[in-house]
Amino acid sequence: MRRLLLVTALVLLGGCMVGPDYRRPSVPVPDGWRAAGAPAAAPAQPTDLGGWWHAFGDRTLDTLVDQALAGNLDLKTVAARVREARATRVISASGLFPSIGTSASYERTRPFSKHSQVGSLLPDNRAEVNLFQGDFDASWELDVFGGIRRGVEAADADIAAAEDDERDVRVTLLAEVARDYVEIRSLERRIAIAAENIDSQRSSVALTEDRFRTGLASELDVRQARSLLATTESAVPVLESQREQTLHALSVLVGREPNALQDDLARPAPIPGAAAPDALAVRIPVGLPSDLLRRRPDVRRAERQVAAATARIGVATADLFPKVSLTGLAGLESVSTGDLFTGGSRYFTAGPTISWSIFEGGRLRANVAVQDARADQALHGYVKAVLTALEDVEDSLVAYGKERNRHVALVSAAGENRRSVVLARDLYVHGLGTYLAVLDAERAQYASEDTLVQGDEALALDLVATYKALGGGWAPPAEEVAAR
Repeated sequence: MRRLLLVTALVLLGGCMVGPDYRRPSVPVPDGWRAAGAPAAAPAQPTDLGGWWHAFGDRTLDTLVDQALAGNLDLKTVAARVREARATRVISASGLFPSIGTSASYERTRPFSKHSQVGSLLPDNRAEVNLFQGDFDASWELDVFGGIRRGVEAADADIAAAEDDERDVRVTLLAEVARDYVEIRSLERRIAIAAENIDSQRSSVALTEDRFRTGLASELDVRQARSLLATTESAVPVLESQREQTLHALSVLVGREPNALQDDLARPAPIPGAAAPDALAVRIPVGLPSDLLRRRPDVRRAERQVAAATARIGVATADLFPKVSLTGLAGLESVSTGDLFTGGSRYFTAGPTISWSIFEGGRLRANVAVQDARADQALHGYVKAVLTALEDVEDSLVAYGKERNRHVALVSAAGENRRSVVLARDLYVHGLGTYLAVLDAERAQYASEDTLVQGDEALALDLVATYKALGGGWAPPAEEVAAR
């Protein structure tokens, strides 16, 4: 009865867990976004952040995203880390259950030499003996102070952190795929514009040469026309090199060799979203700043790291208290198989064990202090992650709003410069203007058209940055959505 009462008391004590209980940190966030020129609030049917790239309506981009999700090596690496975290949790939880084992053995032994004092007294048939043994053992450390359960709690938080780390890599990956694809299409357009201006400038060279031969223009006009043509031609190899390098980077992102996408992207296509940037802008489901705490994977991961660090304070604190274990061993042992299973062959041992580290030179309390300091570090990291997330969204909204205003001016400038070239040439042909005016107009036309394409690219990249800043690229589990 005393033993039963002791075991019962120890099991009841198992409900106690030392160390702090985790509470989700409270971080103040603003009520809304303050970014000037931010896109309007989400309409009745906003674009799903989980598949934001579909908003661009580009099938090639959709295909590249699918390839990246299937083949990217960084994504496969973090997926393996999730499996590792889940397996580690099983290891941590195993301490809550008894450890049970069994063994069996057979030995033939000569315990004493025949020429020893004892061996010389034994008959020959007893000098060597058989020994048959089988046993069953069990041990169970009672989690009286909750150290093991705190370890499981930390492992659960580690799993969630690993899952959010995988989501964060996914969000970054999809944004990088879109960025590289947009840059490729932009470079294609810039190469095409350079080619168009080269054709126009070749016509100018031919015009000045004809006028020089007839005495209506000086050799200086010819030299200047040729110089501008050569300068424009020199820009093409640089743009082509940049396109090839970006294409190589995109191929590696989708988990393929650098030249794997050459055929897939051989035909030029428009910059995604360049045709209707305003239509895309109002479809961004910006939401509230507080939504980032649930949406951004890096913020979620940082919060789970705080939870894991808090639980490990309890693990370290439990080491300050006694450890109680129940152990038992039962078996059969005999020198012959005939009586191995009789009552006389049985042996056993059972009982509780209590161990307590009384003096460790301050190691145990120092370990508690270490875990407490790590929890503080994790907490500060979480607060920083929240602030960084807010900064990312504000920056991306500001950049996109200002770029839209700039884009309007770039479109106007490009139109005016194209008209200026026509007028300058007409005046030059009729002898009413200088060729210097033609050169200036052609330079301005090429520069404005090239800048306009870069503006189209910037608009698309700002959209991508906004989706990434909002945590787009993964869908929350159904239970999380239902709990909101």
